[in-house]
Amino acid sequence: MPIPSAGRRVAAALALALAACSAQPAATPPLAGARIGGPFTLTDQNGRTVTDRDFAGRYRIVYFGYTFCPDVCPVDVQNISAALKLVEAKDAALGKRIVPIFITVDPARDTPAVLKQFTAAFHPRLVGLTGSAEAIAKTAKEYGIYYARGAGTADGYMMDHSRQIYLFDPDGKPLALLPEGPPQAIADEVTKWAR
Repeated sequence: MPIPSAGRRVAAALALALAACSAQPAATPPLAGARIGGPFTLTDQNGRTVTDRDFAGRYRIVYFGYTFCPDVCPVDVQNISAALKLVEAKDAALGKRIVPIFITVDPARDTPAVLKQFTAAFHPRLVGLTGSAEAIAKTAKEYGIYYARGAGTADGYMMDHSRQIYLFDPDGKPLALLPEGPPQAIADEVTKWAR
């Protein structure tokens, strides 16, 4: 027996509602709309002036630290580098569109030459950035990074700093806060938001 016209409409509406319920909603990155990041002009490990616009069109993993750090910074940068290598192995095209960036919070000691030696130890595309104390302070503030010089001698002091690892989209907008490790967890989070 044929279904009356009103019954067909109800059946069609139910089918549409069920399809809508089973469809996965588009995930919103956790930092979407956050006021993190902004323009900067700094100096890279090769002594060249670099601005945020130089990274346009690429995803960015941004980490603030310092090269004289005895433990945390090298471990975090190693984890970031290993994670990026995992992404590159799984999806070479995506890997090439991601640039890892290390911004120093210790510009007095982290000269371009020091950064060049540091970045070379981790990943061939790791960019190290330094600048004047004022430029670093302004950049850190834009990125919500706390840092302060600790006690010690002129050459032997430590730096206190926050430890966020950010992922930004190709337009420089924040996507997510990445875990500190292990590398696979970082890689998983990167591939979740970078496409």
